[in-house]
Amino acid sequence: MGSGQTVAVFGAYGHTGRFVVAELAARGFVPVLSGRDGDRLKALAHESGYEARVATVDAPESLDRALAGAAAVLNCAGPFASTTAPVIEAALRAGIPYLDVAAELEATIDTFAHFADRARAAGAVVVPAMAFFGGLGDLLVTAAMGDWTRADEAHIAYGLSGWHPTAGTRLSGAVSRERRGGRRMRFANGQWEYRTDAPPTLEWRFPEPMGPRTVVGEFTMADVVTVPTHLSVPDVTTYMTADAVRDIASPDTPPPSATDGSGRSDQTFLIDAVVRAGGTERRAAARGQDIYAVTAPLVVEALDRVLTGRTRTTGVAAAGALFDARDFLRALAPYVRLVDAEW
Repeated sequence: MGSGQTVAVFGAYGHTGRFVVAELAARGFVPVLSGRDGDRLKALAHESGYEARVATVDAPESLDRALAGAAAVLNCAGPFASTTAPVIEAALRAGIPYLDVAAELEATIDTFAHFADRARAAGAVVVPAMAFFGGLGDLLVTAAMGDWTRADEAHIAYGLSGWHPTAGTRLSGAVSRERRGGRRMRFANGQWEYRTDAPPTLEWRFPEPMGPRTVVGEFTMADVVTVPTHLSVPDVTTYMTADAVRDIASPDTPPPSATDGSGRSDQTFLIDAVVRAGGTERRAAARGQDIYAVTAPLVVEALDRVLTGRTRTTGVAAAGALFDARDFLRALAPYVRLVDAEW
């Protein structure tokens, strides 16, 4: 547990940031609230009783003050295209671990490309995309791989009951689309491809109780970035239930609304990860509630393992490279329930 260690949360007042602050407190850490909006920080500090430190990504000295005395920093502030590099730089200056919850493909690609050598040389730990998109899928693929050293292909299907996006999700998505000129991305034959055609629509047979669902294929998310960084898999594809794609594409879809005391929405999810090699298939699946809320136990469990030395490497690392995937997934109960797991 946290044992009173101070952890800076950049973007603490955002939808996901609030879940992260609550999870840190529940696990014995002391959150330090940080972000760019002084009024929202002040309101959250008044509500929670935690210290607030205003910081902006274009003022390095303010980030240094925000991270002073912290054991680590969790970046929950999108668009991550703007925040990852400055906050990682501040973490490296402070000599503390950095973890973020980015789902933006380009931001996660940039983190691996720009900081791998520096973080490794410094013996630092930088964990991008330690969230529902990125971290959870990566852990499931890694767990499914087991003792395989390579696979021909990996598939991750997201079965969402619906998707009411936050304002941050909409803004991050807009930034990503702008950066890639409206094109979509996929990872095939060991490299990134940019496509202008429509993604395929097909049926995916999820484990029960979800069963067969129509999905949009090549709905590329952060898992497609993280998996090839540490697993020998030349083709990685992600899929999203068609209803959820329609939700997030519509400007009229409202943001998530709380249906319980913790602030979670009634959204449910099932992630089905399949790896194939030489005609043999392995699978790992998990289900839970609210993709934003479940990000909090994911990133805080990762933080706890980093701070207690339960890691496998240093530098910029995906969840499956850094942690024992199967042990990590078991530790997420009851937030994430493994489906038909034999390990």
